[in-house]
Amino acid sequence: MLRSFFLVLLKITITLKSLKEHFFFILLLYINFCYGYQNDSIDIWIKQSRNKKINDFNRKKLLQKAYNQINIDKKEFPLKLSSIAYEYYNLKDTASFFKINKQALKLAQKNNHTYAIGDAHWNYATYFVRLDIYDKAYFHFNKAYLAFIRKKFKNEAAQVLLGMSHIKGNYRDYLGSEILDIKAVKIFKELKNYNKICSVYNHLGLLQYDIKEYDKAIFYYKKSINYYNKLSLKIRKKKKFSIFNNLANALLKKKKYGKALNFYNQELDKTLNLKQYARILDNRAYCKLLMKDTLGVKDNFYKALNIRDSINDKTGILMSKIRLSQYYSYAKDTFRAIKYIQEAKILGKRIKNGRDYLASLKQLSNLDVKNSKKYLDRYIEFNDSLISAERRIQNKFTRIEFETDEYIEETERLSQQRIWIIVTSIAGVFILSLLYFLRVQKVQNEKLSIEAEHQKANEEVYVLTLQQQAKLEEERIKERNRISEELHDGILGKLFGTRFGLGFLPIKGEEQTLEKHQSLLNELQDIEKEIRDVSHKLSDNFSNSNINFTSIIKQLLEDKGVIGNFTHNITFSPDIVWKDINEITKANIYRIIQEALQNIIKHAKAKKVILDFSLKNQDLVIKIKDNGVGFNSKKGKKGIGLKNIKTRIEKLKGSIEIKSEINVGTTLLINTPYIQKDGKKTINRVNN
Repeated sequence: MLRSFFLVLLKITITLKSLKEHFFFILLLYINFCYGYQNDSIDIWIKQSRNKKINDFNRKKLLQKAYNQINIDKKEFPLKLSSIAYEYYNLKDTASFFKINKQALKLAQKNNHTYAIGDAHWNYATYFVRLDIYDKAYFHFNKAYLAFIRKKFKNEAAQVLLGMSHIKGNYRDYLGSEILDIKAVKIFKELKNYNKICSVYNHLGLLQYDIKEYDKAIFYYKKSINYYNKLSLKIRKKKKFSIFNNLANALLKKKKYGKALNFYNQELDKTLNLKQYARILDNRAYCKLLMKDTLGVKDNFYKALNIRDSINDKTGILMSKIRLSQYYSYAKDTFRAIKYIQEAKILGKRIKNGRDYLASLKQLSNLDVKNSKKYLDRYIEFNDSLISAERRIQNKFTRIEFETDEYIEETERLSQQRIWIIVTSIAGVFILSLLYFLRVQKVQNEKLSIEAEHQKANEEVYVLTLQQQAKLEEERIKERNRISEELHDGILGKLFGTRFGLGFLPIKGEEQTLEKHQSLLNELQDIEKEIRDVSHKLSDNFSNSNINFTSIIKQLLEDKGVIGNFTHNITFSPDIVWKDINEITKANIYRIIQEALQNIIKHAKAKKVILDFSLKNQDLVIKIKDNGVGFNSKKGKKGIGLKNIKTRIEKLKGSIEIKSEINVGTTLLINTPYIQKDGKKTINRVNN
């Protein structure tokens, strides 16, 4: 091919007046030809390396040839380097991937090759997603988006937005994720990319499902199915997500079991990989269990578990064990139900699956009555820590987005300066500043709204804890009363009858025998008295609500005392009837004390803490006193802890007084209305 080209080239140049005159023209043609030939070779080697029929060793050799050719020619091909790096990523050669992708990014930045910059950052983002390092993945997705959107590479920009949306969804930033999805779907609609539109609507459905907006979730799933039906049969077979399964899950939550079962069956009829097949088989079996149709349910649960175990799908195995626990709970086989949920709890903790770990703790609290409080306490503790971790990650995402918004706004502002005169530019800056301020206000309001929702969820969990403990204590009281009645009415009556009968027996004999007989009668009478005393003690009425709440507060103080290395003293006024105080108020009181103790541990360095509950003018008074380092109360102290305490007290329509002296200690005096369960203020109420 090369030889033929030069023959043609020679014939053309002979017709020219002077070969010497056109020497540089011939040289230029030769260079361009060689450049194109080598460029094609690099592309061919990269393309061949994607052939999965070739073993990994030979695929890497092809990539190495392409990489070496670029280095030999010393050509600046950042995009080709980025493609080579991505193929090394697919072959799980991390060292080569990082080395070449770093080179590609550096070269792209040097040449201001916008697309290659975006592609290299996209490579990094994909890599960190695989490692579950989502904050770094989000950072590189954002960088890629900036590069692509800058030069209007819309398809790539929209795909990157979708990646960012998935990360936000994983950290329960549902609003942020939804906003990114809507931005992406607008671009995909403009490009008529039905495949990606289908994916985005499916993800929007998943977001709505997570926040329990099942009607909206069904709406988005149906939109996804509409676009799914527009795809070719070849593309439909390649789709990895199961829309019909997701739609069935939402219908299941709406208790439309028949419709849900129909969609699960439709999904099973498709060509699926083992992971998808096991998931849908498990979901369908669970749907039938909820319908109380247990025919074949157990076999399907175990079949799904075996498939997941064979492909090492740990998340799937975790879900299978939760479902099997639910099945055995329904079958009244508590032993196996607890066995499987315990295994699920251990696996959830090991693979760091927070959602299912929490679900296993909740299930255990229902099944293992003896250890119910322990599991519910762990549920609250882990849920709080999970929310804190998610909030920290969300803050990172917000900072990254803030940089993006600043970048975009600055670009637009500079662009407008080239077009508009000075007056309109000033007006534009003013409008942008106003919009920015409104946006910041909106974000702050949204964050406050989300925090309020989290607080409400925490309170609901705490209320559930108290209610569960109340039920347990009520059962204990019933059992004590039953034993008391049995002792008093049964055993005591029989003893009395026996003693009475023995007393009237005409026993004759020696004086020693008669004395022995009388001694035994007296002993029987003493036994009767002891049984009567035990019976009365057992039947003594007491408030289980007092025991529940006060014991929780005592346990909190004990636990914090160990952490903070301080002694403590706690007193409860007998005039307080805790059962008349609603659970939301108790939950807020608990959180207030928890926050105050946390402040003592972090700042006060106290050696002794006094906690006192009393009634004063029909107000509940809580006094928290420590002998720590104190602070100057005149200057005031603005901390997050005190702010949270004041917010909760305001919610209870109460008041707080803070007294503190340096090196003496701090006292918090909290007054809050004494609320009954019907919401009315208690008047002149004391314990019976």
